[in-house]
Amino acid sequence: MGFRLCPITSVGLDHEVSNERISSGIPRLDNMLGGEGYFRGSSILITGTAGTGKTTLAAHFAQAICKRGERCLYIAFEEAPKQIIRNQRSVGVDLEPFVEKGLLKFKAERPTATGLELHLVTLYSLINDMKPRVVIIDPMSNVSMGGTLMQAKGFLFRLIDFFKSKQITVLLTNLTSGGNPLESTEIGVSSLMDTWLEVRIIETNGERNRLLYVLKSRGMEHSNQMREMLLTHEGIQLSDVYLGQGEVLTGTARTIQEAQERANGLARQQEFERKQRDLERKQAIVRAQIEALQAQLDAEQEELEMMIQQEKRSQNILQEDTVTIAQMRQADEKITPEK
Repeated sequence: MGFRLCPITSVGLDHEVSNERISSGIPRLDNMLGGEGYFRGSSILITGTAGTGKTTLAAHFAQAICKRGERCLYIAFEEAPKQIIRNQRSVGVDLEPFVEKGLLKFKAERPTATGLELHLVTLYSLINDMKPRVVIIDPMSNVSMGGTLMQAKGFLFRLIDFFKSKQITVLLTNLTSGGNPLESTEIGVSSLMDTWLEVRIIETNGERNRLLYVLKSRGMEHSNQMREMLLTHEGIQLSDVYLGQGEVLTGTARTIQEAQERANGLARQQEFERKQRDLERKQAIVRAQIEALQAQLDAEQEELEMMIQQEKRSQNILQEDTVTIAQMRQADEKITPEK
């Protein structure tokens, strides 16, 4: 094989950056990240305790990248590739076709198999040969098994700087142990991350449910709202949690609360419609009464006008009769009927 040289220090901080955005593979997560997903060439960290769905989030990203026709290198420090492929099928992610096409390559190895320096040299060689656009390291936390924490931190610092210099997007998962602060990593590289997602398990009403939120995402607007993360046969679904009255509800508690609110909303709507119908009926009755009164008033007005006309005719006839009688009596003054 010959010799390969590996830089001892990190590449530096003079790398180029991109404004291009790439999908996470989960539309609603993209919406949480300013509507467009991750930055190309950025570093992404997903942390959470065991069973929170970190690998599934990573698999969705790998699938989205391969669907774009781009190459993805998946470094698995914990599970065998066939196990990852089998497990992800249960949540609607089929990675095997992309492996067959050469777009997705797994490198599965225990961190303790060799020293960290040899791991670094091997990865540099693999990346230079494959030229992936995305690298996934799952989980990052296992790197510490290959050396001291300081050595693991140095390993990841140099690797991440190398990725940034090549404009390679890197996604790392990190297993946090129960009882430890969730918003931290054992190795301590979270400050290098451009986007940091946290998945938590909450236990309520006898259930364990997952919550996903964005701790940070540099250079973009991002949501500060938690989402309930559901693992379904059609992939990850992110749903709104129930927020109200100082509590957060997930799972069946959220479903029950939402059903209760829908029932209450329906009852309010029905009450509104009932009152609306009552008002319309009263308006119809009032309009009918007004029309009856108006008809009565019109009839009386018409009768009054007829009486006035009749009185005028009577006065005219009386005046004409007076003139006629006066003429017959040969009155001294000539009487003319009034006009």
